[in-house]
Amino acid sequence: MLKKILIPRWYFYMMHMFLLLTLTVFIFWYTDANVHFRSMFSNETKVAVIAHRGASGYAPESTLSAYRLGVRMQADYIEIDLQETKDGELIVMHDETVNRTTNGSGRVKNMTLDEIKVLDAGSRFNQEYQIYAREEYANETVPTLREVFEEFGKDTRYMLETKSPDVNPGLEEKMWALVEEYDLVDYVAVQSFSKESLMKIRGWNKDVPLFQLLWYNGPAYISDATLTRISSYATGIGANFLRINENYVHKVKNAGLLMYPYTVNYQVNMDKALKWGVDGVHTDYPDRFKEVVEELNNPTA
Repeated sequence: MLKKILIPRWYFYMMHMFLLLTLTVFIFWYTDANVHFRSMFSNETKVAVIAHRGASGYAPESTLSAYRLGVRMQADYIEIDLQETKDGELIVMHDETVNRTTNGSGRVKNMTLDEIKVLDAGSRFNQEYQIYAREEYANETVPTLREVFEEFGKDTRYMLETKSPDVNPGLEEKMWALVEEYDLVDYVAVQSFSKESLMKIRGWNKDVPLFQLLWYNGPAYISDATLTRISSYATGIGANFLRINENYVHKVKNAGLLMYPYTVNYQVNMDKALKWGVDGVHTDYPDRFKEVVEELNNPTA
């Protein structure tokens, strides 16, 4: 007859604790890639710094040079405006025309990528902002979204803006296809003035942070009904800073939405935005804003 082996009760306790610890470690390891990004969208985290069209105070806006500076200045996001060319390519440009930022003229939707690629997107910056002019900015080209993703990959986060979706039908589909191709779903947020554009993206992904952009010509006001509607599909609101006030910020935040005003470039406004409790700021000068945050957090330093 086999002798019955008695296993001490403490052994079972130890095994349970070991299994629980192993499971906990696995969960943290598996989710760590997402946690660091998703935590950016919590009201309890630091104020996010969005490099507006890159560090566009120091380099030609929406160029690889501006984005390199934004990444170097450790902005939390580089902001990317998207337009679609005549031959269906996504380029990084704020305006519907190339007139303001290049040496060319014409509407983006009427030009092919090859036609846009020969334009000089940097010399005008050198002429207008000589204090920051650099020789390498001359003949800077207009980048495609693919080129931006290839350059930076997972080294930064991207605030993508769908521009004029009525002028650029299918832009969202092409943008999201590139996001998935480069495995950047957990590294992007999307903003737009178009509710329809944002709702289309929400239909594809329930977790991607979305920001409804608003523009005010006079003092900003937002109703409870509008906040409820936006809350049904978006993570936050972006509005022009010079038209909002502290009450507006608090009302948005009390509705459970994040508040990311644009574009805040002067220290007095940076101070004000921080004191109002905004969750993020679009700025042409990411380094300046980070300095203001540091000074506010360490007033005696």
